[in-house]
Amino acid sequence: MAADTPYSHPVRTAALPQRKPHCFDLSPDAAARAAIAAELGLLDLPSVRLKGELRPSGRRDFVLDARLSAGVVQPCVVTLAPVPARIDEPVTRRYMADYQEPQGDDVEMPEDDTTEALGEVIDLGAVLVEALSLALPLYPRADGATFEGQIASEAGAEPLTDEKLRPFAGLADLLKGKDSPE
Repeated sequence: MAADTPYSHPVRTAALPQRKPHCFDLSPDAAARAAIAAELGLLDLPSVRLKGELRPSGRRDFVLDARLSAGVVQPCVVTLAPVPARIDEPVTRRYMADYQEPQGDDVEMPEDDTTEALGEVIDLGAVLVEALSLALPLYPRADGATFEGQIASEAGAEPLTDEKLRPFAGLADLLKGKDSPE
């Protein structure tokens, strides 16, 4: 987790119970929601909640199972108008005491992207912010917003057309001319 997260709720792993789950229910206050919204480029974050449990798994590992629910307002990718959205997703993380970071320059992504190294602290606030950033709609669009595909050129320059944007569009015509007898 990033150390400079806009919202933090650290839990020391040494203080976690080894036989029963540690239940949590995080609902950041207005100032924290404003900081999270600014970090994620949101217009507003009226509500966000991460509710779940950290439970022991084996002798030294922990599993986080939670539910993220949020109301977000993002700018439309076309008009920049506010676009509200509702998020409700499960969140799972596996914290492994013997986790080894992949080494080398060319490393493939593991299939299980929920596994992390178990450190001295698990920051539930950072989990909330990360899960929210991954759950946000990628291209929010306001009702009725359309993109007509306009492409601008420099002032005084000849306007760009579809034909100019496809430099090989005339290649088929040139090749037809070679095959025809003269």
